[in-house]
Amino acid sequence: MARTQRSSQHASPLAQLAKRIAARNARVAVIGLGYVGLPLAVEFAKEGFRVTGIDLDRRRVDGVNRGRSYILDVPSEDLQKLRRARRLSATSSFEPLGAQDAIIICVPTPLRKTREPDMSFIVSASQEIAKRVRRGQLIVLESTTYPGTTEEVILPAIQAHGLTVGKDFCLAFSPERIDPGNATYTTRTIPKVIGGITPQCTRLATALYGTAIHRTVPVSSAKVAEMVKLLENTFRAVNIGLVNEIALICHRLGVDVWEVINAAKTKPFGFMPFYPGPGIGGHCIPSDPVYLAWKVRAQGSEARFIELATQINGAMPEYVVHRTMSLLNDRRKSMKGAKVLLLGLAYKPNVGDLRDSPALDVARLLKERGAIVQYHDPFVPSAELNGRRQMSKPLTAATLRGCDCAVVLTDHSKVDYDLVRRQAPVVLDTRNHYGQLDRRQAKKIVKL
Repeated sequence: MARTQRSSQHASPLAQLAKRIAARNARVAVIGLGYVGLPLAVEFAKEGFRVTGIDLDRRRVDGVNRGRSYILDVPSEDLQKLRRARRLSATSSFEPLGAQDAIIICVPTPLRKTREPDMSFIVSASQEIAKRVRRGQLIVLESTTYPGTTEEVILPAIQAHGLTVGKDFCLAFSPERIDPGNATYTTRTIPKVIGGITPQCTRLATALYGTAIHRTVPVSSAKVAEMVKLLENTFRAVNIGLVNEIALICHRLGVDVWEVINAAKTKPFGFMPFYPGPGIGGHCIPSDPVYLAWKVRAQGSEARFIELATQINGAMPEYVVHRTMSLLNDRRKSMKGAKVLLLGLAYKPNVGDLRDSPALDVARLLKERGAIVQYHDPFVPSAELNGRRQMSKPLTAATLRGCDCAVVLTDHSKVDYDLVRRQAPVVLDTRNHYGQLDRRQAKKIVKL
């Protein structure tokens, strides 16, 4: 017995950490309590870990500490239960980092106006960790970024304090794969790709995530894991760009693109359906391919497919405005002074997330052409639209009759589309919500 105690005392810091992870008594910090960080913090806390969330937004910190969720996928009841069990707390201070066993970085990685990655949040988090780093810690980056970030940005900051990766501390990358509002694929059920700087880093990070995630997928390096995330979202962006271009071609040919897609997807192999729309939104799809293209340019090459898809997808709001103008012209109505009601501002159905939503570009372009823009979105009660705060219009017969054109941009399930069909003078359906139309309906409801 004494020999066992002595061997435990002389175990390496990383070996001790592995034991604490297995016993669920490791201390975990999550930097960034947004749509990625908060659900992850909750899952680890549910497994018995003591989790400290760190965020500079005091509203988020107060929300966690008061048991009030601000994230659609996290019930307030879960926060309250974890708070009572003293497994989850939040702070705006980075001081607790030195006492943590594992630190997970879930900070934003936006694009600059120059279309280059803004690494300031990752750099700032790395610097705060480096000030307090100690032997026996595991550090994981989850923020989507260009291949090489973990090794080129975070690793030097930590090793500058005299620690050796894989021996004194571990560092890995594990891309977030969250789909907000998706009740089937959640933080716990989506497989977790994990790539460490060294094999030991991969093993330790896999052990941590394996306690809370149903399936882990170790890969050979952090750079591979970084590339996995970019491939996933570039695949989507390029295929959305392709089908958006097909939609433009079909319109010129007088062919229903939605009918074409529905027929094509009956093929049981070799085809995967993607759908056109007013553009792409959210944090990942518009920006991730740009990270990759930027990295490729830095290597002296070109990412031609990515650049072309970005151009096509970026031009879709303009196309929606052009189609709206045509519908108004057909009814002898000028765009200038026309009342256009946008149905849905969020970038995807049944969430209130406005990040990079193409609806905001549509609204801006309509206003630039003189239209009076209003919107209805049951998930966005108010929004900064065209330079001023606007409230969501109630969807009533009077509202619909008072507009000159309604444009379906986000097909939320909580919208009375039958009322829209009956009362709006004309409807541009960019999401094919109305499906197959008869000849009479097609005069009033026009597809993208």
